[in-house]
Amino acid sequence: MRRGEKRSHGRALGKAALEKQPEPGGGAPAGMDAPRGSHGDSPPAGTALRRSTESEVYDDGTNTFFWRAHTLTVLFILTCALGYVTLLEETPQDTAYNTKRGIVASILVFLCFGVTQAKDGPFSRPHPAYWRFWLCVSVVYELFLIFILFQTVHDGRQFMKYIDPNLGVALPERDYGGNCLIYDPGNETDPFHNVWDKLDGFVPAHFLGWYLKTLMIRDWWMCMIISVMFEFLEYSLEHQLPNFSECWWDHWIMDVIICNGFGIYCGMKTLGWLSLKTYKWQGLWNIPTYKGKIKRIAFQFTPYSWVKFEWKPASSLRRWLAVCGIIFVFLLAELNTFYLKFVLWMPPEHYLVLLRLVFFVNVGGVGMREIYDFMDDPKFHKKLGQQAWLVAAITVTEFLIVVKYDPYTLTLSLPFYITQCWILGIILVLTWTIWRFFIRDITLRYKEIRRQQQEHRYEKDKCLRNGDGQSPALGEQNGNKLKERKL
Repeated sequence: MRRGEKRSHGRALGKAALEKQPEPGGGAPAGMDAPRGSHGDSPPAGTALRRSTESEVYDDGTNTFFWRAHTLTVLFILTCALGYVTLLEETPQDTAYNTKRGIVASILVFLCFGVTQAKDGPFSRPHPAYWRFWLCVSVVYELFLIFILFQTVHDGRQFMKYIDPNLGVALPERDYGGNCLIYDPGNETDPFHNVWDKLDGFVPAHFLGWYLKTLMIRDWWMCMIISVMFEFLEYSLEHQLPNFSECWWDHWIMDVIICNGFGIYCGMKTLGWLSLKTYKWQGLWNIPTYKGKIKRIAFQFTPYSWVKFEWKPASSLRRWLAVCGIIFVFLLAELNTFYLKFVLWMPPEHYLVLLRLVFFVNVGGVGMREIYDFMDDPKFHKKLGQQAWLVAAITVTEFLIVVKYDPYTLTLSLPFYITQCWILGIILVLTWTIWRFFIRDITLRYKEIRRQQQEHRYEKDKCLRNGDGQSPALGEQNGNKLKERKL
């Protein structure tokens, strides 16, 4: 179903819908709720109810050329391009070149099909086709990973040369450890040279990455837990990857506090602005002033509406396991970034590494929203979303590639004190889980049953006193006498 069909219910309201104010109960005007799955963070189709964390949206229902389906147009252009290649272009006698071009053409045809025909996700800005494009890219990337997984280690690494001839060569990892003095008195020219050496291009990348992750997760506690946990993982795995060997102040001051912490802070401020923003949309040609038109174009790159994520991990065992699973997948995806370039011999600054990060930025937000809907509203969302499913499959496949291509590195035993720390942490988490969701619940349920029994007994005694004027003890005594007479 295309956008014009989904929004047709709001067109009859026109501009009057924008002038209508919300009712005292907090509900949106009738007919103005857009279907969930078509307009970002919108309520589900066929229901007038919104979750308490969803924002109200006012839309005049304008359906312009920009939002209409163009399936026939895309098909015509695609057919013309294929016809030109077939009839007018001479095929080169280069097998490798033709193979590359054939693969690229196949991918482009699949992307054209997916952008026009795939099912819409939960986001619609700047355009639903944008998110359908990344969904199809997810499928292509997963198929590529499956292909790499089924190659031998040598063939898989050499296959990367077809993408970039400079790949397929073993590269040494940079060691970020070494001299960890913040102030080096032995270097009179620049005593702070150790600090300046660590300030490379990855510092702004850390900040921007955690800013975007905060917009995906929408929770300060989960972001801080993932940030700190990853630093512990770097400590634990520095014997496997030299890239993880960093100074203590690089871990906790530059990473956790400055880069990650400031990125999370800015992300939370942005989330606060998005949650308070008024989501009131008009068609571009319905806005009279040029300033208003420019502002409307800029807001096209903001969400259609907003949902505040309330993960509530301690509210139930299901939500607790879901949050733990999300944290685990996040950490695994972060580790895959370092291990993949290590086993496939890609330098950290290679454009493929950057493209993978851009890919996860675009698909991660959609995946998190689908996971939250599946966890928070299981009656409406009966299955996991398509993008969330693909992100999980991609993360697992990447890890399997790492396991196959370099099992020796992964099986290097952890130092004894690190093993003890992880065992202790796992025991504490399991102990808290058992206490919170089993022992505590059983205890509270038993106390509630006792309280209800006492209230019931009190009400019964009260009714007896009000009914016949006799005390409960006297009633018991009379009952015993009757039993004796019968005997």
